[in-house]
Parts: sequence; C-alpha cells; structure tokens
Amino acid sequence: MSSTSEKSSTSPSLLSAQTLVIVGIVWAVTALLFFLLFSVPLSQEEGLPPWYSIGTYIFECGAYLGAALVCFRNWRSPHMVSGRNVWLGIGLGMLFYFIAGVLFGIWELYFELDPDVSPADAFYLGSYVVLIGGMVVAVTSKRLNLEIWQWGLLAGIAAFGIAVAIWVAAPDSWRAQLGMAPPAQEVVTGSAPTAKGKGKAPAIENSSQSKGKGAAPAAKSAPEEETEATKAPAWVIALDKQLSPYAYAINLFYIVGDVFLLIIATALLLAFWGGRFSQSWRMIAAATFSLYIADMYFKWRDTQAEGSYQSGSLLEVFFVFSGILFGIGAILEHDISTRSRQSRRTRRTA
Repeated sequence: MSSTSEKSSTSPSLLSAQTLVIVGIVWAVTALLFFLLFSVPLSQEEGLPPWYSIGTYIFECGAYLGAALVCFRNWRSPHMVSGRNVWLGIGLGMLFYFIAGVLFGIWELYFELDPDVSPADAFYLGSYVVLIGGMVVAVTSKRLNLEIWQWGLLAGIAAFGIAVAIWVAAPDSWRAQLGMAPPAQEVVTGSAPTAKGKGKAPAIENSSQSKGKGAAPAAKSAPEEETEATKAPAWVIALDKQLSPYAYAINLFYIVGDVFLLIIATALLLAFWGGRFSQSWRMIAAATFSLYIADMYFKWRDTQAEGSYQSGSLLEVFFVFSGILFGIGAILEHDISTRSRQSRRTRRTA
C-alpha cells in the first residue's frame, strides 16, 4: 500500500503545473542566453556558424512541440472552462509551427537554400488559420463588455499593428515617396567608376555563393552555379521555382494574419482581465504579442537584406518566447480548471 501511494504521489508531481512552468521558464532563459551570447556573426562573409543555427531551431521547435502537447492535453480534458475547441485550435497551431520549423530548417541548413516560398509555408499558413479560429472561439464564448477606454485601447493597438504592417510590407517605391527609404541609385557609365564597380559589386553580392568555386565562374551557366552553391537536388530547385511566384501573396497573408492575431489577443486580454482565468489568457496574449514582434522583425530584416538575410538574429528569440508562453497559458488554465472542479467535489462531499 505504501509503495502504490508513493507512486501515485510522485508521478503527478513530475507533471504538475509548477514543474512544467519552471521547465518552460528555464527553456526560455537558456534560449535568451544562447541568442545573446552567440547571435553575433563571425564575419560579414561567413555569417553565423552552422551549430548556432541548429541551436536556434532546437530551441524554437522544442518550445512549439511542448506547447502543442500541453494544449492537446487541455483538448482531451472535458473540464476546460474555455472549451475544448479553443485548445484544439491553439494546439494544432503549435503543431503546425513545429512541423514548419523542421521543414524550413531542412531547406535552410541541409539544402542551403533561401527560398521565397517552401513547403514549410503550407504549415505556417495552416497555423494562422487554426490559431485565429481557436482564439475567435474563445472571444465569442465570452461576451465583450468593454468600457470606452478599453475600446479605445483596442483601436489604438489595432492602428499601431496595421501601421507597422504597412511599413514592413510597403514596396520600395512607396517607401521612397514617403521618405522611409532612399531612392534607387543611378548607374554611372563613366570609365573610371565602372572599373571600380566591377571589382567590388560582385564580391559583395555573391560572397556567400562564391566559396569553393573555381577561378573562372563566368564561363559557367546560371543553373550550374545554382546547383554547385547548394546541396539541393533538382526536384527541390524545381519546386522552389514553381512556388516563388506566390511569395508576395503569402507574405501579405502573413502580415494580415499577424495583425488579426494582435487584435484578437488584445480583445482576449481585455475580456479576461481581472477574471478568474485571467492569468492563462494573459500568457496567451503575451505569446501572440511575441509572435507578432518576431514575425515583423524577421520580415523587415529579410526585406532590408533583399532576400540574403540569415535567420538567427537576437529578436528572433521571441519565436521561442511565443511557444513557451502559449504552453504556460495552457498549463495555467488546466491547473485552474482541475482545481476548481476538485474544490466543488470536496464541497459537495462535505
């Protein structure tokens, strides 16, 4: 009897809310230290080391996988106050983010490609759909009785999110007209500047692709250079070429989805503020804000670098924070829901 009671008392403690929250916090702090210490490139030509890029994917994918597991635990439990469908949507979103991160890591690290669109985008798109669906169900399940200042705050955050999204997604011509970007430089056809430009421009533009090549790259055609620069097989390169025309539409969907998630997260934060389950939804709102910050920063840096940006910068640690916060929100709601049900049982028996 004593052994069975010890097992029953120790096994739940390993998966208790306090233990899981501590594991999430430790994972987030370790990821932050990893990004802070090693996110500086070795040099402009070499960029970030491969082991660092692998580490960033491990931290990010691990956070989203853990969040998916605890969200699915909430979905399987019939005691969730927010409803099972809410956590099913959020859990599927976390799982899709995990799968997309693995696929994107294969394309970037193994195939050494920087595609505009990859198969990972199918799961990223799906994650936005199910995340928005789950959070909309959470909003509609609770009546929004907001005060005037709360509606004003919601409108202000929505306007800010839309303004940042427009700035990130605006074409270069719009930025030049609005004074947000310098106009395109004119090409000088003089003899002396042309001689200097020939020696400098190709070295900067093709510095990451010219490693290990022969002394006469001009004699090779473009397909040969592309196959030599990457380890990708022919079908991967062909798939990237077929998907690249959809890059603008997909990026626009991401930006609209980020703004929509930001608005829904603010509405959830205001709706559940001060309530019994406010702690879990504060974490969900913070997770959505972190996802917005990381995604907007990634798109802005990729736009500024004109497609040659290497992922792994410091602010991308907010991707890890997002997964951790989604998971902590799920853990807190599961703990509060089960404790409230147990307290009702004890009151009935008493």
